[in-house]
Amino acid sequence: MSSYAEAYSADRSLKGKLRRRLVRLINTRPLATAPSGPMVSFTFDDAPLTAAVAGAVLLETRGLAGTYYVSAGLAGTEAPMGACAEPVDYRRLAKAGHEIACHTYSHLDCGQASGPAALADVVRNAEAVAAWEVGEMVSFAYPYGDVAGGPKGTLAKRFSTLRALHHGVVEKGTDLNQVPAVGIEGPDGETVARKWLAEAKAKNAWLILYTHDVRPDPSPWGCTPEVLARLIDQATADGFEVVTVREGARRLGL
Repeated sequence: MSSYAEAYSADRSLKGKLRRRLVRLINTRPLATAPSGPMVSFTFDDAPLTAAVAGAVLLETRGLAGTYYVSAGLAGTEAPMGACAEPVDYRRLAKAGHEIACHTYSHLDCGQASGPAALADVVRNAEAVAAWEVGEMVSFAYPYGDVAGGPKGTLAKRFSTLRALHHGVVEKGTDLNQVPAVGIEGPDGETVARKWLAEAKAKNAWLILYTHDVRPDPSPWGCTPEVLARLIDQATADGFEVVTVREGARRLGL
């Protein structure tokens, strides 16, 4: 297994930080309709096998479903957060009602790619995933949460939502080409997620939560099954509708 220290990360230089600020101002697509009530989506990036099994079970036993952002090139490989799910796992997830969504084929850093390069990788992912028979991918998440202006504008034509990683909730005016999300990861992941659940409830907004592996000894990008279970139960107790990203977008007319 790759070590955590060796894992790739998006550009953290001053130039990279400035680009991330500027790109949020261009190629925007503001949401025209406010959610009618609080919604929350539980999503899993890269789909480690633990997310496809333990994470799915926690949702399914409560009659709920999540969204799995998939890079087909990672399927069946070892990643820093553990073994990744395989096509057979994704077929089972889709049959159980979970959404299979796009995360590029190669887990491409869209902050360093051109629009045509990002589109080509997305098309390759769609072609690979089509063979799995898990339905059309209508939702997208930028790997590493990063994007440059070219890919942001190009990919907007293909997906109903394009999810990033900056904190926030989805409400009227939110940029659908760079949707905010909150991570359930690290030692304070549960505390941060609960804060944003309260924010979304107060605003009748849509909160998208994400994580990676779901296991007793999670990576820095994952969480334990107990944490995920508590957050799911908190959301339902607080009156949230738990929806896939595809369903949340549909309810907003996207």
